[in-house]
Amino acid sequence: MKINVIGVPLNLGCDRKGVEKAPNYLRERGLMSLIRSHGHKAFDLGNLYVPPVTEEEKYLKGSRLKYLDVIVEVNNNLAELVYDTLRGGAFPLVIGGDHSLGLGSASGVGKCYDDFGIIWLDAHGDINTGETSPSGNIHGMPLSALMGLGSEELVNVYSPGNKVLPQNVFLVGTRSLDEGECALIEEQHLSVYTMDTIRDKGIAFVAEDIKNKLRERKIRNVHFSIDVDSIDPSYAPGTGTRVPEGLIPSEFEEFVSHILSTNLIKSLDLVELNPELDSDDKTTNLCLSVIDYITSRL
Repeated sequence: MKINVIGVPLNLGCDRKGVEKAPNYLRERGLMSLIRSHGHKAFDLGNLYVPPVTEEEKYLKGSRLKYLDVIVEVNNNLAELVYDTLRGGAFPLVIGGDHSLGLGSASGVGKCYDDFGIIWLDAHGDINTGETSPSGNIHGMPLSALMGLGSEELVNVYSPGNKVLPQNVFLVGTRSLDEGECALIEEQHLSVYTMDTIRDKGIAFVAEDIKNKLRERKIRNVHFSIDVDSIDPSYAPGTGTRVPEGLIPSEFEEFVSHILSTNLIKSLDLVELNPELDSDDKTTNLCLSVIDYITSRL
């Protein structure tokens, strides 16, 4: 398989330094050779340009949404690069950076495929809007914007309107939801598999339920977006929004194995690794293991 690795050194969505270092940090620790060891033709497309912006420019648009203009610009560029990668017959592997980049990567996928869905593995819902967000951090809003909800500037990234139907979105591993997100989940009838569900019914049940829904809804292409905070912080401390009681690595691997068996995964994000918050490269090594595990099975 041809795999294009795209680095997105973006920290403006989480408004915290360190996460922008992750793409190069992983490269320096053998990211590309790891992917190539599985027989893939892997190409490093470098890092997407993130324009410099000062703290004073945070609310330049007079909006509650922090760094809105720059985040929109970066996501437009990422969407084009992901779209071009898919059109060229390659698999886009997007390395973040914070999860606001998921708006761009999934928008690129949405332009390429009409019948696509999103599996969003995350401790958080990322379905806030400017009205519901307690912080104004855009990394908590990409999934709502992809469904056509929230700020017009975010909703219209790369192409006007929603990119994915709410019924084709699957949230897994969630355990920290804001009040507005809970209301939206109920209103849109989203498929959400919280850690309580996973503990009650098992990760295999969750994976099989998603697979059944993919078949029922005739979804033939899936964008898989992984936030490292989906994994319990005792295994992955190097991330900015840690939430206890997350997935353990064996559950994560089991879920990924089930999902990859569908052969529907066409693109992947790995986001929110912050090397500055890590302990002895624990999370970094886990991220490399995740990439190793996934690319060995693509």
